[in-house]
Amino acid sequence: MVGRDGRLRDLLGSRLPIVQAPMAAAGGVELAVAAIRAGAVGSLPCAMLAPEQVLAQAAEVRSRAEGPLNLNFFCHRSSAPPDLEAWLALLRPFYDSYGIGPGEGAGPLRRPFDPAMAEAVDEVRPEMVSFHFGLPDDRLLARVKGTGAKVASSATTVAEARWLAARGVDMVIAQGWEAGGHAGRFLSPPEEHLGLVALVPQVADATGLPVISAGGIADGRGLAAALLLGASAGQIGTAYLACPESLASPAHRAALASPRAERTVFTNLFTGGLARGLPTPPMDVLGPVREEAPPFPHATAGLVALAQAAQARGEEGFRPMWAGQGAPLARVLPADELTALIASEALALTGASA
Repeated sequence: MVGRDGRLRDLLGSRLPIVQAPMAAAGGVELAVAAIRAGAVGSLPCAMLAPEQVLAQAAEVRSRAEGPLNLNFFCHRSSAPPDLEAWLALLRPFYDSYGIGPGEGAGPLRRPFDPAMAEAVDEVRPEMVSFHFGLPDDRLLARVKGTGAKVASSATTVAEARWLAARGVDMVIAQGWEAGGHAGRFLSPPEEHLGLVALVPQVADATGLPVISAGGIADGRGLAAALLLGASAGQIGTAYLACPESLASPAHRAALASPRAERTVFTNLFTGGLARGLPTPPMDVLGPVREEAPPFPHATAGLVALAQAAQARGEEGFRPMWAGQGAPLARVLPADELTALIASEALALTGASA
């Protein structure tokens, strides 16, 4: 199936109009391999990896599957660690309940794209490189394009899509309000974030570029709707979390299979940036959004020790469970089977060529 708009196939060589979403901490080699083997674009989340890890994971994917690979990076601006006093004070009751000190422990922060990562891209030479939170500076972007990779980035509004198009992206990922994980906004305030039905056709009309629709797509109905709205492909994330190849935790999987999946909310408690996920105990106690949370990605530093202490007791809650509004539609299937099924369902609804 090539879809109603064959530009994704022409740009990347994918047989299906599906991009497997990167999903840091839940996506990885196994999921990317399965998606590529099924005919989709497979993605590796790289924002929490070191360059040598990117090289190793990409090499493993290449050795096991032949098809288009997407490397995904974040483009937030680096900043000095902020004052965490108010944040740690807010978390103090949780620290006390586990008998640990504030701020104990450390973990990887999400890294902005930098020259070392550009070197990794040059070595891997993926078919696609996608960015979140805008684009890297012109020099780094030119290095990526010089590898032959097609460049995409997320837009939550038409203004962001126009900004990306003016800077030479090959595709725009229209990330609707429904999408799980971090909202990729970089120009527009949260209240301007559009839902997918409004966002996709406006981005397609405003830019004339191939659009990858992201947010709430979990079955063939969602993919068919995205294609009919003018998208060249759908980016699917949450639906893959239930697959055996995903790295989602047992607690995350159980929550997705429960009535909790019907309610997802935006929260800034886990990283400092707004991201959609399933409710967890800290969100129930503190509320999903707090002004005390330091800016992205520094809130994570206050939660590492709590997550480790909770896990030692067999508890969850201090690690995010990202999920989009399509979470109740997820099906427990191997990722290659799920990819093929969603594509065939969309084909039946749209009459696109197989």
